[in-house]
Amino acid sequence: MLQNSFFYFTGPITEGDFITSTIELNADHPIFKGHFPDQPIVPGVCMMQMVKEILEKYSNKTLQLVKANDLKFLSFVDPGQNLNILMKFKIKTEENLYRIDAQLLDNETVLFKFKGGFAEKLDDAVGSVN
Repeated sequence: MLQNSFFYFTGPITEGDFITSTIELNADHPIFKGHFPDQPIVPGVCMMQMVKEILEKYSNKTLQLVKANDLKFLSFVDPGQNLNILMKFKIKTEENLYRIDAQLLDNETVLFKFKGGFAEKLDDAVGSVN
């Protein structure tokens, strides 16, 4: 979980099928010492984790990624320059599946795009394959 250490967020605010959340990055987080020391950037996996955690707050459920149709990293996210960014979702809920179209933005600049689906995480013992 990266919330309240790597990043902080407000909301999410829901308007119909759309969700928005303002994100504040912690530029002093230890991850930036290794990614990368002289030019820190937010790792792509952390952007995906932000999507997941904001969606979990919205749904009030523990979720897991089940499908990633489209994933694009369009610009580096520098925690020294992009401290406050916006996550926008378009969401469709089908039974236990959340289909989302998400964007991470700095003002009007799209930094990251994701289309895919999350489902409620089941108990690890249920449906596990050995």
